[in-house]
Amino acid sequence: MSEQIKPVRKAVLPVAGLGTRLLPATKVMPKEMLTILDRPLIQMAVEEARQAGIEEFIFVISSGKDVLIRQFECPQALMDMLEKRNKVEQIEKVKASSLPEGAIQTASQEVALGLGHAVWCAKELVGDEPFAVILPDDTVRHERSCLAQMMDAYNQHGGNIVATCEVDMKDASKYGMLDIASRDGQTVSVKGLVEKPKAEEAPSNMAIFGRYILQPEIFNYLDRHEKGAGGEIQLTDAMVHLIQDQPFHGFAFEGERLDCGSEVGFVKANIAYALDKDSISDEVAEYMMEKLRAYHEGKAMLGKSKKAAA
Repeated sequence: MSEQIKPVRKAVLPVAGLGTRLLPATKVMPKEMLTILDRPLIQMAVEEARQAGIEEFIFVISSGKDVLIRQFECPQALMDMLEKRNKVEQIEKVKASSLPEGAIQTASQEVALGLGHAVWCAKELVGDEPFAVILPDDTVRHERSCLAQMMDAYNQHGGNIVATCEVDMKDASKYGMLDIASRDGQTVSVKGLVEKPKAEEAPSNMAIFGRYILQPEIFNYLDRHEKGAGGEIQLTDAMVHLIQDQPFHGFAFEGERLDCGSEVGFVKANIAYALDKDSISDEVAEYMMEKLRAYHEGKAMLGKSKKAAA
């Protein structure tokens, strides 16, 4: 690693949102505590960050989300019970999902004013060093975590790096879209960003995915609290300013992108990870095939009924 490239030790996790896309499941429970098989989304995000070498975690939270912090504690009563019953495997799972004392710090965001505002809330805890941002309801299914892949690119190029992937142009209005200057393998040089453009106004089909490595100078622009798309303080708008001053790259990661914050994405993620798990994959696959056969047979019967009625 070049001496000019500072290591990334901290990650900001904006987890203050209400998770309205998954109501009523998120009426009381934070969406980040919804599980993909046996792991909450927040734990998957932290595990990804740890694989990338992150040591400190800054949770930007709102009222009622303290359970996110408790997920990474090691409850003595639970450990005593597991040890008494000699539950060795479960003991190791609890230990593996715990973080050292002091590894998590919290910043408060009581009013949802946008992703840029959520990141700005972590300013004092981030300090004057580069940091990662992880959106826990986005995940990438790959043996090497998305952020770890990005960290390799960061150690080579420095500056700022955002994860990116190709999307259908009809969905451009859902994302921040990259204006690309050049491409070298998985890494693209970025000359501009557009937040949630119309399809005909999108500069490319490359969208920002929920992973970022940013330099602390981003706060110089977030300090302005300028409102953008949707009347919110957009992180993308601050990054547009940063592009003029510092190296800025997009990184086309390897792996399957899954939006676990939507109903269909959440179901897909559970299926995908279930099929990866040797202990249950065969049974899950057999069950799915049975359901697919019944589904297609039902569709065929419905088609015949409609023809007969006509």
